[in-house]
Amino acid sequence: MIRALIVEDQAILRESLARSVGDQPDMTVVAAIADALDVVLKERPDMILMDVCTEHDSNGIVAAARIKEQLPECRVIIMTGMPEITFVDQAREAGVDSFVYKNVGIDELFAVMRSTLAGYCTFPKPPESIFSGTAALDDVELSILRLACEGKSRREIAAELFMSEGTIKRRISEILSKTGYDNIMRLAVHAVTEGSIVPNMERP
Repeated sequence: MIRALIVEDQAILRESLARSVGDQPDMTVVAAIADALDVVLKERPDMILMDVCTEHDSNGIVAAARIKEQLPECRVIIMTGMPEITFVDQAREAGVDSFVYKNVGIDELFAVMRSTLAGYCTFPKPPESIFSGTAALDDVELSILRLACEGKSRREIAAELFMSEGTIKRRISEILSKTGYDNIMRLAVHAVTEGSIVPNMERP
């Protein structure tokens, strides 16, 4: 019997998922909660289904990394409905076992759960966005754009990234050239609106 724990901050989704998982003949839900670590250490489940955004806007990927440090045998599957362009890579780096978008069907989710428990990892290709292909941003450019999405000025971005304002100005010009935008704030609004960047989120 697979002992599953569900971490989802939206009560309706949490309860619906708990019912669906609990109806499976080889699965049981040991807890369905909004935040994780203490309950995980108490229940020691075989598997955790965890939303990227947990209670109080915490980062489920950060929580997953902590869980894997303390319970490496526990399989962790990250779920999200947001196409944030760095989530899949963050999840891999955190030691997460599998990653699914919430637009998958319930049968596909169950298949991922069973294969993950059997030792297979599932990581989807990130969805197409304004940053796909030739518009792909490097790590520094992503950091600059993320800070712009948080409303920081060029001077504040330079201070946070330990760079000169001139360097930030040049890198912003490169970002705009790649994406076809003429203004970093317009790009930031678009990125947040389409879910490609989730600002003000705890980082791994």
